[in-house]
Amino acid sequence: MSVFVQQSGSVCEFANSDSWVILSPIEQSIKRKIEAVGTPLKDWDINIYRGVLTGYNEAFIISTEKREEILANCQSEDERERTAELIRPILRGRDIKRYGYNWANLWLINTHNGIRGKLERIHIEDYPAVKAHLDQYWDKISKRADKGETPYNLRNCAYLEDFSKPKILWKRVGSILRFCYSDNDFLGLDSTCFATGINIEYVCCVLNSPIGHYLLKDAPKTGTGDLLVSVQAIEPIQIPQVGSEMNLIFKRLLEELIKGESLTNEKEISRKIFKLYDLSLDEQSYIEENFT
Repeated sequence: MSVFVQQSGSVCEFANSDSWVILSPIEQSIKRKIEAVGTPLKDWDINIYRGVLTGYNEAFIISTEKREEILANCQSEDERERTAELIRPILRGRDIKRYGYNWANLWLINTHNGIRGKLERIHIEDYPAVKAHLDQYWDKISKRADKGETPYNLRNCAYLEDFSKPKILWKRVGSILRFCYSDNDFLGLDSTCFATGINIEYVCCVLNSPIGHYLLKDAPKTGTGDLLVSVQAIEPIQIPQVGSEMNLIFKRLLEELIKGESLTNEKEISRKIFKLYDLSLDEQSYIEENFT
């Protein structure tokens, strides 16, 4: 045993009261470099939230065909326009890919509960065609715990307006880490989380890169081994802050990747991010071999 310890052991310093973990020399070096240049996302000008919870998806999540049916049942052009604005496209966790997404043509009947002091809740009487649809599910929606002021309303969501900003969305529970970028009005279901704020395109690139996977290696896991990439798991990860010019470089690489214009961009993204962390070639290889 003493020979094994001499050959395989490494020295770990426990100089303060912080929680500790035993790491190999290369892991210790990576950890020091991350802590030297990284800032926890919770300290950025970034907001991180969970997706929308309906309480009964069968009623509030509809297909494009059902949306067209509801719009066709509107009694006036004014009602039709209001209803079209109310029903918004939504992404589920399973729709999210790395950098982009595959929308399943699903929509949320966004009968929101308003935002105190900013936005009046939706009054279902103003949307007769939507009410007729939801009335078919009255027994279920009236008994659900997650509802707003009336059974027709969704539960409170103070960050509803943030969905209209450029954002990163990701699957909250899963075996594979994937983060997509969206600059449109897509909402995310509660099987997702999302983030908005400064340099969000750059952050999306970091999270999808090998070092992003490394940063999330200690995220909580479910009983079946899936990663639980919750708001609480994302907030502490340490990412170097960059200026707007550097973010524009990553934004261009990101947009080209989404369009499929340059398959070499992923390597370029990883190279730039490794440089920001000042990782050696050995440290880069360690991360790429174990966390890609």
